[in-house]
Amino acid sequence: MNKSKKIISFSMAVVIFLASCSSSTLIVSNPPNAKLYLNGEMVGQTPYRHTDSKIVGSTTDIRIEKEGYKALLTDITKNEEANIGAIIGGLFVWVPFLWILKYKPSHTFNLQPLTTETETHPNTTKLENSSSKAIKLRELKQLLDEKIITVEEFEREKTKILDSK
Repeated sequence: MNKSKKIISFSMAVVIFLASCSSSTLIVSNPPNAKLYLNGEMVGQTPYRHTDSKIVGSTTDIRIEKEGYKALLTDITKNEEANIGAIIGGLFVWVPFLWILKYKPSHTFNLQPLTTETETHPNTTKLENSSSKAIKLRELKQLLDEKIITVEEFEREKTKILDSK
């Protein structure tokens, strides 16, 4: 009888230990039924129950997309609430301290509707940015040709213009 109590106690401890390592959260969007991507991989539609066993401080990238709305890019980090089970387990075995924090029970994200013509046609914005960059580069080249700025200043400013969005 004493042996079976030990086995049951050990089994319960393992179950509690493993349960305390995972954390889950409900990801909700307004409006619902949006495509949900976690770390770049489509996992389904909102609302979606996300569960993982990552350690404290781990981040999950989130992208939510729905036709007629701006794509939402954000992340959640496993440091939002205390995990009592892992704290208690950590008193007996140090390893559970890697899971003492967990996600909030739910995360709600509000999607913003597309409203302007350039938002519905992203290529228009790219063309406008390209032409404004070209104008700035021509003006910069003219300053170089007129010897108002040095070649080093030209190259530095040219890099800034080309790297800007």
